[in-house]
Amino acid sequence: MSTDDKNRAIAAAILPLVGGAGNISSVAHCMTRLRLGLRDRSLVRDEALKALPSVMGVVEDDTYQIVLGPGTVARVTPAFEALVAEGAAEAPARSAEELADKGAALRAARKAKNATPFKLFLRRVADIFVPLIPALIGCGIIAGLNGLLVNLGLLPGITPALAAVASGFMALIAVFVGFNTAKEFGGTPILGGAVAAIIVFAGVAKVEVFGQALSPGQGGVLGALGAAVLAVYVERWCRRWVPESLDVLVTPTLTVLVSGLVTLYGLMFVAGEVSRSIGGFADWLLAHAGAGAGFLLGGLFLPLVMLGLHQALIPIHTTLIEQQGYTVLLPILAMAGAGQVGAAMAVYLRLPRNGSLRRTIRSALPAGFLGVGEPLIYGVSLPLGRPFVTACVGGAFGGGFVGLFSMLGDKVGSTAIGPSGWALFPLLDGDQGLGTTLAIYAGGLLVGYLAGFTATYFWGLGRELIEEFDVDTEAVPGSPPVTAGTGAAGPGSPGRDPEPDPEPAKL
Repeated sequence: MSTDDKNRAIAAAILPLVGGAGNISSVAHCMTRLRLGLRDRSLVRDEALKALPSVMGVVEDDTYQIVLGPGTVARVTPAFEALVAEGAAEAPARSAEELADKGAALRAARKAKNATPFKLFLRRVADIFVPLIPALIGCGIIAGLNGLLVNLGLLPGITPALAAVASGFMALIAVFVGFNTAKEFGGTPILGGAVAAIIVFAGVAKVEVFGQALSPGQGGVLGALGAAVLAVYVERWCRRWVPESLDVLVTPTLTVLVSGLVTLYGLMFVAGEVSRSIGGFADWLLAHAGAGAGFLLGGLFLPLVMLGLHQALIPIHTTLIEQQGYTVLLPILAMAGAGQVGAAMAVYLRLPRNGSLRRTIRSALPAGFLGVGEPLIYGVSLPLGRPFVTACVGGAFGGGFVGLFSMLGDKVGSTAIGPSGWALFPLLDGDQGLGTTLAIYAGGLLVGYLAGFTATYFWGLGRELIEEFDVDTEAVPGSPPVTAGTGAAGPGSPGRDPEPDPEPAKL
C-alpha cells in the first residue's frame, strides 16, 4: 500500500466514527492532533475511534481532537478533508441542516458551561502567536548555526549573510503579531500590521515621550499586540459611525492615525516598561531562586500542555528572545517532557505482559525524546492516572537541575520556541559558552529521565493497577486489546485488522 493510500485509509476509518462528512463543520491540525469541529457530538463513537490502530487518544475541547502523532497528522489531514468534501457533496441538504442546528445548540451549551473568560483569552493569545512558530524555529536554528561558525572562525564570508537571514524575521516580528492580532480580534489584518509597524520604524527615534526619545522596537511584541487591539476597536467605531460612502477613505485613515498616535505617545513606553520588567523578573527569579523556580515550573508544565494552555507562554518567550537573544524559561519547561519519557519507560518495565500498551510506548517514545509529549500523555500516563503525577515529578527535578545552574551563573536559553527534548539542542544558547550550555541541558534531561522513571517505577503503579493492566489480553481468546479510552474494542471494531498488527493500541 502506498503512503497516500495508507493516509486515505486512516482518514476513511476515522470519518464514519465521527458522524460522517455531514457532521464535520471544520478541519484543522496542529503538531500532533487532528482538530474537528462537530455539528453533533453525540454522533461520535469514542470507543471505536480510540480502538483504531492509528489513533493514540482523543481530547475534547472547543474542537474534538484526535491524537495521531507528529508527521502522521500532517499527512492524514488533507486526505480527511478530501473525504469530507466528497461526502458533503453527496449528503442531503436537509440532513446536514438538521445536524447543524442540533450541533450548534450542543456546542453553545458546552461552551457556556466550560469556556471561562480567562481561558478563552489565553487561547486567543495563543492563536496569535502559534502561526509564527515555524519562522521562529527556522530563524533560531540558522542563528545557532551562524553563532557556531563565528565561534569557530569558519566561513567568515558567509556568516554576515546567515546573520541577516536569521535576524530579518525577528526585526519585523511586531508587524506579524499586529497582523495576526487584528485578524484574531475581528479587525482588518493589514491595518493591525500597519499600526504595529510603527514600533519597528527607525524614525521613532526622533519622537520624544516623557522627555525621552523612543527606541525602534521599544515595547516589542507586547506593544504590537496592544496597538493592534486598539486599532480593531477604533476600526469598529469608525464602521459604526462613518457614512458608508466615506468608509473606504475615512475608516483606514482614522484607524491608523488614532491608533498610531496612541502607540507612539503611550503604548510603546508602557509596553517597553512591561517588557523590561518581564526580562528583569526572569533574571532575578533564576538568579535568586533558580532551583526552586525550576522545580515548580518543570513540575507544572505537563498539566498546562494537557490543557493546551502552554501556548499562552509564547509572548513571554518571544519578549525574552527579543531582549536577551534567548528565552531562559523554555529549557526549564522542556524538562517536563523528560519526566514523561522516564515515566513511560517505567510503565514499560512494570507491565511486561501488556503487549498493546508496550507497543504504544515504543511507538510514542521517539516523539517523546524529540519533545512531543502528547502521545505519551494521552496514550499512557494520563489514562493510568498516577504515572502522570510521577511524570510531573520527573519534570520538576529536571527543571530544578537547570534552575540550579542559573543560580550559579550558568544560564541556559533557547534562541527560538517550539521544539523541546533533543530537538532543542540546535537552538541552545547561554552566557558560559556552547559546551557548558549543552552539558547543563543534557544533564537536566538525564535527571528528568531518571527522576520520572524512579518515581513511576516505585510509586506510580500500585498493586491494583498492576493487577488490572499487567495481563496478556491478546493471549486470551475473544479478549479485546486495551485501548486509549476506558472501554475496549472488540474484534469487529472499524479499522482493525483481523490479525495482530504492531499498532500503537492505547490504554
